[in-house]
Amino acid sequence: MPQTLFLKPFISPSSINFSQQNVPVSPLDANLKVHRRVGVICMGMLAPRKFMQKRRKVELFKDAADEAEKKNWRRLMNQIEEVGSAVAVLRSERTRGQPLPKDLVLGTLVRLKQLKKWNVVSEVLEWLRIQSWWDFNEMDFLMLITAYGKQGDFNKAEKVLSFMNKKGYAPSVVSHTALMEAYGRGGRYNNAEAIFRRMQSSGPRPSALTYQIILKLFVEANKFKEAEEVFMTLLDEEKSPLKPDQKMFHMMIYMYKKAGGYEKARKLFALMAERGVQQSTVTYNSLMSFETNYKEVSKIYDQMQRAGLQPDVVSYALLINAYGKARREEEALAVFEEMLDAGVRPTHKAYNILLDAFAISGMVDQARTVFKCMRRDRCSPDICSYTTMLSAYVNASDMEGAEKFFRRLKQDGFVPNVITYGTLIKGYAKVNNLEKMMEIYDKMRVDGIKPNQTIFTTIMDAYGKNKDFDSAVVWYKEMESCGFAPDQKAKNILLSLAKTADERNEANELLGNFNHPNNEPGINGLSMSVDEEDDDDDDDDDEDGDDNIYRDGDGDDNEDDAEETIACSGKEDELIFFNGDHQRSQEGLHTLQTVDLMSGETMLMTRVLLYNFSTPIFGSFEILKLARSLQLM
Repeated sequence: MPQTLFLKPFISPSSINFSQQNVPVSPLDANLKVHRRVGVICMGMLAPRKFMQKRRKVELFKDAADEAEKKNWRRLMNQIEEVGSAVAVLRSERTRGQPLPKDLVLGTLVRLKQLKKWNVVSEVLEWLRIQSWWDFNEMDFLMLITAYGKQGDFNKAEKVLSFMNKKGYAPSVVSHTALMEAYGRGGRYNNAEAIFRRMQSSGPRPSALTYQIILKLFVEANKFKEAEEVFMTLLDEEKSPLKPDQKMFHMMIYMYKKAGGYEKARKLFALMAERGVQQSTVTYNSLMSFETNYKEVSKIYDQMQRAGLQPDVVSYALLINAYGKARREEEALAVFEEMLDAGVRPTHKAYNILLDAFAISGMVDQARTVFKCMRRDRCSPDICSYTTMLSAYVNASDMEGAEKFFRRLKQDGFVPNVITYGTLIKGYAKVNNLEKMMEIYDKMRVDGIKPNQTIFTTIMDAYGKNKDFDSAVVWYKEMESCGFAPDQKAKNILLSLAKTADERNEANELLGNFNHPNNEPGINGLSMSVDEEDDDDDDDDDEDGDDNIYRDGDGDDNEDDAEETIACSGKEDELIFFNGDHQRSQEGLHTLQTVDLMSGETMLMTRVLLYNFSTPIFGSFEILKLARSLQLM
């Protein structure tokens, strides 16, 4: 009897465009469409790869002596990690006052240097300085200055250099560069520049590493003119004995990115090829980070592959992010799958970016799959992952699911931040549940978290959609009293609600337009129209989180996990907590400065018992309404 063969239909992602639908559909048809979309994308997505599975490492040794030596050294490093002090462990290794083997000490220092544990390196070297059995030479001093330089401890670096001068050691480019870096890392950019200028004029002559570090410090200090001047000097072969290397080009491209000079960055990219400086994956990543249009990002990505370069985790993350922002989730997933197929291990940030791509469109099932895969692949979700997953429920208008996941977030040991609360507030504003929205706001304040501008604008928008001018005015003033300058959206909301002459007059006063006629709908060219369906999905996601995505460090820091510089859709940049200004007194009293509309005189009004901190006496909105009613009396 012939066997029946069942074939799974192949669906090409490129032939499907889930994000754009021009044909109007009924709500029932829309639900069916979403379910089909879920089925197609979720079918076998993010299947486990062999290289992601945990494997036992097999170490090979030359002989028994080599095995004993390496195991002993590993034991020593583990002890240092457990105890937290290398000196205590090294002391315990000495037997009967005998000196420690030189290879053991140097091996430990080299390993600590590789791990960039500069505080431990300096601890060991300071201990060695006072040991009679150790010959503390010039190389040890230079490593000590370097260690203090990496920590930004310029005071100790200065003392070591001064001691070297007293001992008669000749000035060294290593010691001066280390001191220059110490000043830079300590925020003393002018001092760092002074050392560099002195090295240029009287020596010791700056090395390539010196130039790498000073360019980095200039860019960090926003001294773009000085950085460009130094780099142009390096490009002049007659004036400079050194030629700019790959790292210097990368730093300058980053500088132009930071300064918004995209055309100059493109010219610099072309100049690298003209000067014979090899372009790397980092170079292409830097150009990709400039672009916001997924087509341009994809074009540069293809150009990198044609150049024979292998994309790294940053390259994939940039492309996934571009597709996600464009709501092209299927392409974002395809790129992530391509990354896994290429054997590139995703980082927390890469997973969070893919999670955000689905969350933006409210694709809860797909987002949940990504969230589960993070745990499977030993990338434990962080607070950014949980907040992004929460936003998936919110964007799907599933507030019951959002509340359940919010409880799970706290059960798993995470503390909600301002972005987490803001996501819930946005969700209830979206479904027009103002009572629940204010309940979440009050909980946030009781937890000691200060709202940000996005939260204020969201609440204003919620009341604006209910045509409540008085409430919008209250929250507009509250936003200003908390030190936030209202954004364009907040102004538009206020203007769109001002219907009567008195309301328009009040709106004019709030916006600082006192000479505008009452009967005109616009104020100083500001639009009075507010998009009722304004999509806030990306309110917290538009921060430029890729600023440092391709930056190289210097010296030993050149390979510092570049992927760690991808921000989680910019959300972590908005964490604003109360520090000392939420004194939990039983009264909870503070004053609010307002303006008497009749006389224009300033008066002080006490805001009544904002919180008891055990249970709120009044909700925030009720208090603000009371304040407004008192002001208008």
